[in-house]
Amino acid sequence: MSVGDTSAGEALATIDAGEKLASLEGAVSSVIRGKSEAVRLALVCLLARGHLLIEDVPGVGKTTLGHALARAIDCRFQRIQFTSDMLPSDVLGVTVYSATREEFDFKPGPIFANILLADEINRTTPKTQSALLEAMNEGQISIERHSYPLPAPFMVIATQNPIEYHGTFPLPEAQLDRFLLRIEMGYPDAESERDILRLNGKRPTVEGLRPVLHGDDVVELQRLAGKVRVDDAVVDYIMAIVKATREHSELALGVSPRGSIALYRAAQALALLEGLDFVTPHHVKTLAIPVFGHRALPDRRFGTEATSGERARRIIEEILQTVAVPV
Repeated sequence: MSVGDTSAGEALATIDAGEKLASLEGAVSSVIRGKSEAVRLALVCLLARGHLLIEDVPGVGKTTLGHALARAIDCRFQRIQFTSDMLPSDVLGVTVYSATREEFDFKPGPIFANILLADEINRTTPKTQSALLEAMNEGQISIERHSYPLPAPFMVIATQNPIEYHGTFPLPEAQLDRFLLRIEMGYPDAESERDILRLNGKRPTVEGLRPVLHGDDVVELQRLAGKVRVDDAVVDYIMAIVKATREHSELALGVSPRGSIALYRAAQALALLEGLDFVTPHHVKTLAIPVFGHRALPDRRFGTEATSGERARRIIEEILQTVAVPV
């Protein structure tokens, strides 16, 4: 196959991917009404082989989003309600001795799923939170010197309530850094909420959602996302934004190289979602706050801990306005 044929093949694959992703986005949006941006960012996270942190108040559809995404791609879904007395073995699994065979058997925990919903992750202890680190970073877990690969695709969707802090354990920076994106669901717009009320009991449910893709399709789409072209000028743009976070006087901690890679991969995924085979500066600007907002740590001298998330977003917005956008 010649170079020209290869380029044409990739272009056709991108078009086909765009059609598949449009059907996936439509399926999930049929259940999650009025949250088109949240649905799109969740798909970006899935395509980029990342993990999603949803920080919002109860009742806005955080759990439903994870369940609907799993149903739409015909993959296994597991939900863990995190509590303060939960142990790592409750998540990963346990090794049990079999007297009949005189050997140990591994009993997999709920983490062996394609879409894992870690509900109220900040209600469990740091010890149990850290049980997810290897899984989120390497796609495997290790127990008693044995490693067990997790199924592909694998995605953690974690939720936490930003209002109620009693009895919670804030996620440390190392844990936050494992999440590709942090988003808020937000309330639906007035028209969407009116439709929800009118269709109460009759609107589409997760249980009635029919799969539009399969796990193998998702793995192939993830591969295609990794091939989306990123021009050197766009790479320089990403690096300039990252450098600005590291030099900003109000930030105690700038974005790490893992954060740079996260924005790069997320921009590729968003481009593919829009049916493009190249990344534009617009993709980078759109994703900078969801990718960097939980990685940039504001200096406590300039404000209280309760407003750190809002301050980080404000600072990143200021940086986006000052860093020159490539033509």
